[in-house]
Amino acid sequence: MTPPNSAANNTAYNNETRPLIPFNKAFIAGKELHYISQAVVLHNQLAGGGVFTQRCHALLEELFNINKVLLTHSCTAALEISALLMRETWGSDQSPELNAIMPTYTFVSTANAFLLRDIKPKFCDIREDTLNLDEAMALSLVDSNSCAIVPVHYAGVSCDLDQLFEATENTDVAIIEDAAQGVNAKYRGRFLGSIGDLGSYSFHETKNIISGEGGALLINNPKYKSRAEHIREKGTNRTEFFQGETDKYTWVDLGSSYLPSELVAAFLYAQLENIQFIHERRRSIYETYEVRLKILAHKGVAICPRIPEYNESSYHIFHLLCNNEVDRNGLIAHLKKNNIHALFHYIPLHSSPMGQKLGYKQGQLPVSESVAERIVRLPFFFELKLDEQDFVCDKIYEYFGI
Repeated sequence: MTPPNSAANNTAYNNETRPLIPFNKAFIAGKELHYISQAVVLHNQLAGGGVFTQRCHALLEELFNINKVLLTHSCTAALEISALLMRETWGSDQSPELNAIMPTYTFVSTANAFLLRDIKPKFCDIREDTLNLDEAMALSLVDSNSCAIVPVHYAGVSCDLDQLFEATENTDVAIIEDAAQGVNAKYRGRFLGSIGDLGSYSFHETKNIISGEGGALLINNPKYKSRAEHIREKGTNRTEFFQGETDKYTWVDLGSSYLPSELVAAFLYAQLENIQFIHERRRSIYETYEVRLKILAHKGVAICPRIPEYNESSYHIFHLLCNNEVDRNGLIAHLKKNNIHALFHYIPLHSSPMGQKLGYKQGQLPVSESVAERIVRLPFFFELKLDEQDFVCDKIYEYFGI
């Protein structure tokens, strides 16, 4: 590796000729295009529920020890099914003011999925060390109308889930994992998404395992299986009909069209076949950043991510926490000037215009607000080259004068 600010480095990376280093880049891992052609030519099926959908289900269930997996057209869809299950399980009359506790520092889909089903999101602050929900605060928010706690596994790292399970044992409060970023990550030896009553994965093109758009509902509590299948299949008993469990295919429940096409499933299956190869590649990229940038903390200018001892990460994000918003914005601008695309992340949902409509105010959840002002996410994708990482790190050092 070339040391920061060396003459050789400055010669090698002329900003006028240096190609853009994007934040993310989609990739082909194996037989994606071959399987898509098989879906079209060999199996003659483009709509959802075909051979490749079933293969993905079986492989995900086997890999992650999940009771039942149902592919969806997005992680958002999986969360919406989960919210529908909560609403119908609790009923509309008995508890009209249902709420679900979730971190404010998350993507809008986490909240929208529940709010669309008249389940109010109850926003919780996060811990600065993991960027996951503050377990003690989340539990303090539970009341008689709480139907679920929704831990969001930020960057493929979880909160201390045992605290949530111990506190909600023998209650009706479900644990619903938003594991959009946590595919192939573990908590105390168990895969994220396989631990709560329900879970969800994302296969969006920005994630580790991709299919363009796409997601999965993970059903670990078998009591939700039958209704989840109905909801996913437009409220019909189509699954039972094709499995020969009923002689009539009809409307039996609430539902919508949540299936992905076979083309999406075919692409995804090829990615899943290479999941360990992809995981190890991302681990290598993560560890390169970690080694090269650890001096930032020693110099007191920025903090690198922390993976708790109870976690094995998915290596989805490598971020820096700067000391203040001025440095964050300055660093992003400096990297952009050098053809490096780095990003901040979420605006905490409680401080958004919609969050304010729900009665929240700026200043209520200060850790999330502080993190949102200071975070920088660095380029991180399967085909990121070592010399590109070196250049990113060198320009970070350059900004901080190291």
